Amino acid sequence: MRIALTFDTEHPGRPCPPGVEDRILETLGSAGIRATFFLQGRWARAYPGRARRIAEAGHLVGNHSHHHAPMDAFTDEWFRRDVRDAEETIRTIAGVDPLPWFRCPFGSGMEDPRVLAILEELGYRHVGWDVDPRDWEEGRTVDELVTRVVGGLQDRDEAIVLLHGWPGVTGEGLSALLARLAGAEFVDVAAL
Repeated sequence: MRIALTFDTEHPGRPCPPGVEDRILETLGSAGIRATFFLQGRWARAYPGRARRIAEAGHLVGNHSHHHAPMDAFTDEWFRRDVRDAEETIRTIAGVDPLPWFRCPFGSGMEDPRVLAILEELGYRHVGWDVDPRDWEEGRTVDELVTRVVGGLQDRDEAIVLLHGWPGVTGEGLSALLARLAGAEFVDVAAL
């Protein structure tokens, strides 16, 4: 089985413990896994050191918009501006080009022909997911996180797993998840 672990790295929707991204990077580094991180532009500007560490660790970096708003709610002009602002911020701060990888915040617009056409015009392709353990839900436990991911991977030869860079449960549970998935081949989204 080939698995692409992806992390949406954005301003959290609720208070979260400090250092989650560092813990995720340490766990991935110890396991020799290259993941994909979708960076929100405003987040990268607020946490430039974290954004650079993600890129310097060799992970694939994609664009997760600038404002983390539903992309299908924007006018065409605002949509283009938001994507380009994030792209410029990520290039400047993280030192990598997020093209052609993009993930719509909340998945809003990922099946909308207008959204997909504008992304294509800007040189992007949307990256969705196959497994969403909803790691962002308050009260999610490590056991629930692992069970939801492993269950979602059943009967698949390859899959993209959606995680986030800020929930404490993700930082706490990543090593347990990797242990349960021993034997899988971990790749970035470009390899899928």
